[in-house]
Amino acid sequence: MSDWLTLLKKHRVIAVIRAPEFEVGRKMALAIAEGGMQLIEITWNSDRGAELISQLRSELPQCIIGTGTLLNSQHLSGAIACGSQFLFTPHADISMIQAAVKKNIPIIPGALTPTEIVTAWTQGASCVKVFPVQAVGGASYIKSLQGPLGQIPLIPTGGVTIENTREFLEAGAIAVGLSSELFPKPLVMSGNWDAIAQLAQNLIQKIS
Repeated sequence: MSDWLTLLKKHRVIAVIRAPEFEVGRKMALAIAEGGMQLIEITWNSDRGAELISQLRSELPQCIIGTGTLLNSQHLSGAIACGSQFLFTPHADISMIQAAVKKNIPIIPGALTPTEIVTAWTQGASCVKVFPVQAVGGASYIKSLQGPLGQIPLIPTGGVTIENTREFLEAGAIAVGLSSELFPKPLVMSGNWDAIAQLAQNLIQKIS
């Protein structure tokens, strides 16, 4: 668990890939790895998600490959079986949290209110994903949670941009998750992987 928190403190950003096609997802991951990002989440509802995670584990040994959008215990079992190194859920399901804790795999459930965040944390969550953060005030919401909940590591997603990432980190987030911001549709559609690698590099420079 402390290893996971150390990784988050070191890298600070997680690239979230929702792959419409297997090969596109693979190239998205290779591009941001090329740009220097090492924490990569492949959403479970990606095309052949389990296969993509296995493939990237062998192709990008320097990266930590996990998954997200896990909605139930069946998804969780499949994600663990294919080698996911961390697990994100959009909600806080106590049985899923406990199953991941038993397997010693970091699990980051989604929560929004202080009650949900504390509930997820006390059940054994490795961190808590605050989602969708932009809908409740963005970085200022993360900052206002620091007083009462400063001991809980928070990962905001849903509205985090390359421009505001630093603001979230300065507000107290341990790390952030970015999705469409790193993978603008026109660049993905045209296969401009160099431009995506450049976006990843820009993001790392902004926060270092």
